[in-house]
Amino acid sequence: MKQSKKEFMLQGLCCPVCANKIERGIAALEGVRSAAVDFTNQRLVLEFAEGAPAGGVVARAGALVKDLEPSVEMREKTAPEKKMPDTGRITLVTGAVFFALGMFLEFPQPVKLGLFFAAYFLAGGEVLLRSLKNIAKGRIFDENFLMSLATIGAFAIGEYPEGVAVMLFYQVGEAFQEYAVGRSRRSISALMDIRPDYANLKVGDDFRRVSPEEAAVGDLILVRPGEKIPLDGVVIEGRSALDTSALTGESLPRDVESGSEVLSGSINKNGLLTIRVAKEAGESTVSKILELVQSAANAKAPVESFITKFARYYTPVIAAAACALAVIPPLILPGADFASWIHRALVFLVVSCPCALVISIPLSFFGGIGGASRRGILVKGGNYLDALTNLETVVFDKTGTLTRGIFNVTEIAPAGAFTQNELLYYAARAESNSSHPIAASIQRAWRQPIAGGTFTAYEEIAGQGVRASFDGKTILAGNSKLLDGAGIAHPRIETPGSIVYLAVDGVFAGYLVIADEVKPDGRQTIEGLKTLGIKKTVMLTGDTQIAGEKVGRELGLDVVYAGLLPHEKVEKLEELEKTGSGKGMLAFVGDGINDAPVLARADVSIAMGGLGSDAAIEAAGIVLMTDEPSKILEAIHIARKTRSIVWQNIIFALGVKAVILVMGALGIATMWEAVFGDVGVAVIAILNAMRVIRRRG
Repeated sequence: MKQSKKEFMLQGLCCPVCANKIERGIAALEGVRSAAVDFTNQRLVLEFAEGAPAGGVVARAGALVKDLEPSVEMREKTAPEKKMPDTGRITLVTGAVFFALGMFLEFPQPVKLGLFFAAYFLAGGEVLLRSLKNIAKGRIFDENFLMSLATIGAFAIGEYPEGVAVMLFYQVGEAFQEYAVGRSRRSISALMDIRPDYANLKVGDDFRRVSPEEAAVGDLILVRPGEKIPLDGVVIEGRSALDTSALTGESLPRDVESGSEVLSGSINKNGLLTIRVAKEAGESTVSKILELVQSAANAKAPVESFITKFARYYTPVIAAAACALAVIPPLILPGADFASWIHRALVFLVVSCPCALVISIPLSFFGGIGGASRRGILVKGGNYLDALTNLETVVFDKTGTLTRGIFNVTEIAPAGAFTQNELLYYAARAESNSSHPIAASIQRAWRQPIAGGTFTAYEEIAGQGVRASFDGKTILAGNSKLLDGAGIAHPRIETPGSIVYLAVDGVFAGYLVIADEVKPDGRQTIEGLKTLGIKKTVMLTGDTQIAGEKVGRELGLDVVYAGLLPHEKVEKLEELEKTGSGKGMLAFVGDGINDAPVLARADVSIAMGGLGSDAAIEAAGIVLMTDEPSKILEAIHIARKTRSIVWQNIIFALGVKAVILVMGALGIATMWEAVFGDVGVAVIAILNAMRVIRRRG
């Protein structure tokens, strides 16, 4: 049986520590090749081992999820979302009422105790039950155990109001935390709300609204003004302007007409379009973008991986320290009482939960990835986003990256009695049968249909050019070798670009220069990189030294290496890595097709996506959907903003916890401060993480 993957939703998953437990547990099941839990998207990607019965594996995985986290519902991605029962809010409010009655009204002591116990079990009964179940299964150090131990300890030393209040505060904080996580998830989802809901499919002489998945390649669909294009295709009727900003981040509308290729996710602004479907829903541009962005959460940045490992050891260490704090001082310090030091140890336990870190950091990276995608920058993982913050050298390909990759006639130089118009006409006429890119550029420059009689003779000479006879004249159009072979004297032109020499009836008539054009934002990109602290900008090209150096001077590049074959580009890249400081990263920016070997070798690979080029998306870690090199500057800004927020959260969370731990050990902090150090800090860190999602520009 062929290995296969299946995707599931983990509805109700609000704890990243729980997500890690589920991932490790499922990965260890028999028949599972790999399991990846994406906490941010509440998603489980399950890969089955060869020969494993998928149904049995899924059933075991579902049972394990329910065993580890009873409040989490595992369902297939296509299954409808289940309505989760919400009894917790009612019991929490009832517990709060009982607590208020015990605190503020005068009752006999037994009644007060009864109210506090009732309030405690109503507010924290679920926490206690989960803790007992986990202990029975050998899983001790989680937030349920810590809160249960701390509040039961408070009751044991006679601090009944504090025990109830801490449990209430914790549960309210958890509710706010769940709300904040949900809100951030919705914000990220809103960034990527580009998937069309329906397609107007032509059935007979009518159009019927269907799911995009129901349309097949070759079908006709109708897209009205204001509707999203549901599938990639070709316009066969109509004219309109398309808003492609959801795909490219480019606000300028794109005009389309009959024969134009259009991409799913674009919004039809004004005209009525009939489109022939070119790709099925699962292969369309919008599906690939969404899949790529959602999968990005599985590629963690180094700081994310570190925090996950850190959290696994941090809580047990703090718990051991709390035990030592409760037992050792009363035994060795004169006049120290156990009740006071147990109270201090309970503060230690409450503040030790690392939720603020393990929730906010993945959300920060995923928010940065989502924000980048909205600007037409696809980042395949937090590791690539994080690497952008530490770039030292940026290496570019030339054609299609810093230049347009479209060759144009940049100079027309007639000789003797020939005019520019005559020279261009003879060149266009001679090249009219050729499909070579240089021939196409000459025909574009002529800008009108080729008039005149048919060829009386026509010959393409490999590696030299063409010989054509028409209108009673014999035209040679090609490189210097062609004219040398015919014994025609001509000047040797040294200039960047391709030179097309022309001779008419054995007489040199002049030459054309065909060159690639530098992209308008090319110089801005190089200047911007230097402003951002990039130490070296380099260009590797297979073009001539003259052409490469011209582009290098025009853009302000530090170094240009020309005349390179693909394997020589890899060798140059390795040389650049060795001559670097060894501390920073090296990025290579290419078109994702011809430069695949170099893209694979670089620390950070950035490809020009060309509105969804399949090869580019496969080749690189970062894809620029608009083919604008200046998008690299945006990507670096987003990456640095994301990392800044990540470190703000790390320093803030650990700083607050450290202060409360010290205050708790000194007997200054109460469990109120400790609960704030847990859930309060988590909520603040999550809200801070959302700033990267809202970032504009």
